[in-house]
Amino acid sequence: MGQGVQIIDGVIQNTSPTTGELINPPVAATTSTELADVISKANAAQNAWSDTPLAERIALLRKGLAAVEPIAEELAETITLEMGKISAEAKSEVKEAIALKGAWLDMVKEANEDVKLGDGKAESVIVRDALGVVVVISPWNFPAGEIPFLAVPALAAGNAVIVKPSEVTPLTGALYCSALASTLPEGVLQVVQGDGQVGEQLVSSEDVHMIAMTGSSATGKRIMEKGAKNLKRLVLELGGKDPLIVFADADLDKAANDAVANSLFNAGQVCCAVERIYVDRAVQTQFEQKVVDIAKQQKVGIPTEEGVTMGPMVSQAQLENVKKQVDDSVKEGANVLYKSECPDNGNFYPVTVLSNLKQNMLIQTAETFGPVVAMSSFDGSEEEATKLANDTEYGLASYVYTSDLDKGARVARKIRSGQVGINCYSLVAAQPKCPWVGHKSSGFGAHSGMDGFRSFSVPKSLVFTTNAPN
Repeated sequence: MGQGVQIIDGVIQNTSPTTGELINPPVAATTSTELADVISKANAAQNAWSDTPLAERIALLRKGLAAVEPIAEELAETITLEMGKISAEAKSEVKEAIALKGAWLDMVKEANEDVKLGDGKAESVIVRDALGVVVVISPWNFPAGEIPFLAVPALAAGNAVIVKPSEVTPLTGALYCSALASTLPEGVLQVVQGDGQVGEQLVSSEDVHMIAMTGSSATGKRIMEKGAKNLKRLVLELGGKDPLIVFADADLDKAANDAVANSLFNAGQVCCAVERIYVDRAVQTQFEQKVVDIAKQQKVGIPTEEGVTMGPMVSQAQLENVKKQVDDSVKEGANVLYKSECPDNGNFYPVTVLSNLKQNMLIQTAETFGPVVAMSSFDGSEEEATKLANDTEYGLASYVYTSDLDKGARVARKIRSGQVGINCYSLVAAQPKCPWVGHKSSGFGAHSGMDGFRSFSVPKSLVFTTNAPN
């Protein structure tokens, strides 16, 4: 959903979600003329960059990722300032982004290497061609951490990249990209600023060849529609309504801890946050009490203050969306098991624990993206668990808790989502070569993992009737 950021006299009205005050320095939105120049410059730089040997491109990108380290503290502070993430989580986001310079980047290199096939007499070689200019439209919820997951594989494949940060976090995006671009040839990585109008111009340009976007499903659908005219390649990581299933034989303490932590991380503003919890009725009362006890340990407040575990929502629009869903569910019979205290000013919303939710409630069908632990019950069968989990237009991630791993695997295979964590949070626990992909309205294409890294190029087969040259 849009966050209601205004652009007045060409300047993005960048406001603090904690105080509501304007953030300095001001950020100008990129004009149409400037945008055309950026696209032209990217196309001019791309051929030479693509001709640069893969090993050299990777070496320059490794230096670029390392160049973020000296600005790590400033970058984390800017994340907190612009979108309200608590300091510890902002620092962790930056630290993880810097760590990509190691084994992760080695995997990106491996994904782009030539592959030789054949019996030693007749051989073929699969090589990978860059697409051209790739636009990366990055989100506000991980405004530094998400950019490299899209931009770096695109650059490694030989593309020039234009990053449009969210208009909610323009300073964070500019700061991160300036460090990454500092080791690259001019024009290979550029940044533009603005709202959906700028994004639409990028998507519609005939001189842009691919769009990689993390954001809402509604925006993803608009990008597909606009990009269809030129058959643009797409990687879209979109929304989610992720279920967590708790069977009676689960480790209830772990399940409850994970349910709360992964409903409330980043104030619930995560595409793969836990948004629907289905608890076996045999352990429902016990589980709900554990969840409430854990939720009471959370503290909502100023994101830079010690002891605070959750900051504000990113915007007033996001706050109102969460409030509407919670209020509607209560009117329709949901039980409020707990509601925390929170500051009165700013975009703060209390940690909220709900139970007795029904499938047709708005909070069970629409993406919430807020600090709500939303629980309902099921009869304990694998069949109903699977049916409830799949009863959504989304399919990003899902979670199954049970001590019977065979049962967990059976249920996981039947859930239509891109990743299923069995007794774990898949975003954190997945092996590095796993792709990040959404089923149904949660995405198109993949990023990350070997499949995702190869999304930014096209394979080409060189076919020989003899041994292929080295």
